[in-house]
Amino acid sequence: MANHNTPVASEAHAAPAAGESHASTEAHGGPAAHHEEPTALGLTPPMWIALAMVMVFAILLWKRVPALIGKALDKKIAGIREQLDEAATLRTEAEALKAEYEAKSAQAGAEAATMLERARAEADSIVSKAEADAAALVERRTRMAEDKIAAAERAALDEVRTKAARAAAAAAETLIRDKVDAKADKAMVDATIAELRRR
Repeated sequence: MANHNTPVASEAHAAPAAGESHASTEAHGGPAAHHEEPTALGLTPPMWIALAMVMVFAILLWKRVPALIGKALDKKIAGIREQLDEAATLRTEAEALKAEYEAKSAQAGAEAATMLERARAEADSIVSKAEADAAALVERRTRMAEDKIAAAERAALDEVRTKAARAAAAAAETLIRDKVDAKADKAMVDATIAELRRR
């Protein structure tokens, strides 16, 4: 009798163990377990996130943040336009300076060409005048030399004539002294005096 009751008791003991295991599986989140999301004031976390975003946008609109952003953007755009206008002004000034420099450069080139032409003309005039002066000086000195030579020739001729006249007078005096006596001299003197009186 004892041997037949032992297996039944073990089966009875095994059945409650199996029930406990099933209950523990359901308690630990088994396939039959059902989880609910946590809530606060009846709202789930995604709802709270959406509500927070709506509140942020509402605060931004309430504080006029878009208007401030628009104003900041307008100010930035105005600054950029001012910089563009300033750049355009600087470009215009640079172009004006460039045109002025080119005009001055062209004028300086024309003035340099005019000065060079004038200098060449003056140099040619100076050379021509120097050549003319040199030719006149040569002609003048040649004439002076010729005049000096002619004067020297005349002086030499006069000296020769004077010497010849002196020699002739001396020879005549000697001849007269030898051929004419005192009586003839007196008669010649008297004739000369009479001739002078008649005049």
